[in-house]
Amino acid sequence: MTDTPPPTFRMTLEKYSGHLKWARRLLIAGLVLFVIGLIVVWVIFAALGRDVPSIAKLKQYEPPITSRVHAGDGTLIAEFADQHRVFVPYESIPEHVIQAFVAAEDKNFFTHNGLDYVGITRGAVNTAKNKITGEGGMQGGSTITQQVAKNMLLTRDQNFERKAKEAIVAQRMEKEFTKGEILELYLNEIYLGGRSYGVGSAALNYFNKSLPELDLSEAAILASLAQLPSAVNPYTNPDRLLKRRNYVLGRMVEDGYITKDEAEVAKAMPLTTTKRLRGPEYAATTYFVQELRQDLIKTYGEDTLEQGGLSIRSTIDTRLQLAAQAALQNGLIAYDRRHGWRGPITTLPVDDNSAEALKAVKLPGGNGSWEAALVTKVSSNSAQLLLIDGATIKLPVDEIKWAQTYTPEKGKPGLQVGHVILAELTRQALNPSEASAPDETVELDPDGNPIAAPKPEPVMVPVGNATLRQVPEVDGGLVALDPHTGRILAMQGGYSFFKSSFNRVTQAKRQTGSSFKPFVYAAALEKGYTPVTRMLDAPFVSYDVSTKKYWAPKNYTAGQSYGMVTLRVALEKSLNQITARVAQDIGMEAVSDLAERVGAYDDLPPYPAMSLGSGDTELINLVRGYAAFVNGGKKVTPTLLDRVQDRYGHTLYRNDQRACEGCLADDWNGGEPPELPDMRDQVLDPIVAYQITHMMEGVIERGTGRRALRVGKPLAGKTGTTNDYRDAIFVGFSPDLVVGIRVSFDDNRPLGEGEAGGSVAAPIFTEFMEKALENDPPTPFRIPPGVRLVKVDARSGALASGNGPGVIDEAFRPGTEPGLTVFNSAEDCLSISGSCGGNPDTPVTSPDGTDPADAADENLDGIF
Repeated sequence: MTDTPPPTFRMTLEKYSGHLKWARRLLIAGLVLFVIGLIVVWVIFAALGRDVPSIAKLKQYEPPITSRVHAGDGTLIAEFADQHRVFVPYESIPEHVIQAFVAAEDKNFFTHNGLDYVGITRGAVNTAKNKITGEGGMQGGSTITQQVAKNMLLTRDQNFERKAKEAIVAQRMEKEFTKGEILELYLNEIYLGGRSYGVGSAALNYFNKSLPELDLSEAAILASLAQLPSAVNPYTNPDRLLKRRNYVLGRMVEDGYITKDEAEVAKAMPLTTTKRLRGPEYAATTYFVQELRQDLIKTYGEDTLEQGGLSIRSTIDTRLQLAAQAALQNGLIAYDRRHGWRGPITTLPVDDNSAEALKAVKLPGGNGSWEAALVTKVSSNSAQLLLIDGATIKLPVDEIKWAQTYTPEKGKPGLQVGHVILAELTRQALNPSEASAPDETVELDPDGNPIAAPKPEPVMVPVGNATLRQVPEVDGGLVALDPHTGRILAMQGGYSFFKSSFNRVTQAKRQTGSSFKPFVYAAALEKGYTPVTRMLDAPFVSYDVSTKKYWAPKNYTAGQSYGMVTLRVALEKSLNQITARVAQDIGMEAVSDLAERVGAYDDLPPYPAMSLGSGDTELINLVRGYAAFVNGGKKVTPTLLDRVQDRYGHTLYRNDQRACEGCLADDWNGGEPPELPDMRDQVLDPIVAYQITHMMEGVIERGTGRRALRVGKPLAGKTGTTNDYRDAIFVGFSPDLVVGIRVSFDDNRPLGEGEAGGSVAAPIFTEFMEKALENDPPTPFRIPPGVRLVKVDARSGALASGNGPGVIDEAFRPGTEPGLTVFNSAEDCLSISGSCGGNPDTPVTSPDGTDPADAADENLDGIF
């Protein structure tokens, strides 16, 4: 048997040569197709490259930035923004914040050229799976650079074309920008939930911290929000957020940014977030902020305000604003309570579901911290209330008595079981135990480490007794400004902005009542009258050409007159008949001119009835007019703004436009501070301004504003009440603060018999000034040069000696003091001085033989 020789290599090659030819052909075809594919891809990318946005736009990156409003004392009180963003340059972003985002989003960021090919491959595979299963859309391993390209230059469409453009733009960005510049764009543009765009805004919104203040845990929390901020929202999904945070910390350990020990310490940190701009100062400044916003939009436009990153320094003083809000609300509540309880909000059955049903009750606006409560039991000395959290509290007997003022048309009067009421109560925080129960399941993160549970919220339990409340129907306004500069320091436009956004300081144009009288007497002083000029208080009739009717004003105590009375007493006791007589004597044109000069009115027709405050004006303008009395006769313009700067710090507006030579600290030689020019218009003689101020001090000391004596500081002011008690007004001031209050119903119905300026508005003024001046020493009003102070009897105006009861220092222009000029008749007075100044040295009695000043004092409570 012959053995078959083994095949040679040639034989094997010849045997498979056909297969090799086909393999070679397939290889060549594959290479050709690959080259063609590359060409096609190149052509596609070249075409797309011509169609992608230019990255030059990013070189002039100016994102929308939050405009921020600060009070005069530096407190942040408001922010205006389409996108809440605080731009932070790369150099100011802490290293641990950068590392947290890089570890979480793109660990190879500092080494790749804009694309992560492994990530792209993984994304392509996942996309293919999603297409086959029909679940989910396209996925990609987007780098930080790609995310910047997508967020700032492209759309969010889920298709190949957008992804291709994204890759093109990303690679171009890597050539044109440094890694730091790309991170700066990314970290300032990324949305992190909660109205937060960029890391600077997120740090403020979630933690009320600047970026350098963030600890490692907080930095990891911000990085955790980058992918799906809504899914790991710290307020609604704190557990998921902590899991993600711990994952990010683990990645930072893997990438060598932090040690494992540092990560463990950070993982043990609780989740502690804050809610900014929700404190009492923010709520109290709402009327002021809305007024300011309207002014800024008129000047700069809404887009600039909400996107331009303006830095706005306002005039408001948060301490005074809180005092203004409290004083006005307390005054309105006091008035409302005097007029009785109006009944329950609604009624509910008292059963096991009462607490749950109570949660659905819609409360009236403006109730602040008041709570809904259900009356579950009533006795002769108390009631039991059920709160929405199931707790109970007692309503004491005094509140039960007040509730008896309510009498429904049907059924029993007063508070009844089933009534839903508003209750004010104190709650005390009790911290729940943080110890885990023995059988409690501990959650673990992906690395097997326990997740730090969020610190539980304190349990708020009711303490003491409740108070029955109701939101007042009456409303009002309070404004306080610096009389020397016009800076508005406090503005409360109503009981609550959340009850009504109508600003009763700037938008309500109403009559001024007797608060107008100082302008009448100031005009008389300009015409030669003095504070001790005597006028006849007697029935007065005038023909009013505006109405073509006879006008016969009467004093508050209708039908009662007081004979010859000094102008001081007439103002202190607010006598209508003398005021009308003075206006007629000097001419109503002079009164209107003065009121317009000081800015209290834009246009005041010179009709007789205007002398008693029948003309309409805004409260802010009335207060502006009073400022001229205390500041020496200067006209001021009320302002809400001190300064406005753009995002680069350039000043766009400055309220004080005066040039100040030598105001730089380097220029000061230790001597007297530089004097700035006074640019205000002099609209009233300084002596006249002081005389009226001094006379209005008497309104506080002896007249209708005596309630304000409780403040214990030098004050001046004037009450006002309009016809039928529709408005109660008080405008008063200290040497450096002027305040106006008006209380009324928006529908103009009467406040009620006796509800006058002295009883409704003056207590509000008093409460506010007690708080506003509590830290200020008693400061007397400034006396201008040329004023002569002469001792006179406060009631009669006659010269007095010594310092006995009723003796005051009265202010005179030199040469007009009592005793220097004696007129024998009104005709002599008119012929010599041009107006009837009377003769204070001549004793005059009223028709019944009594001293008219005594009569006025005896009837003080009957004269508003």
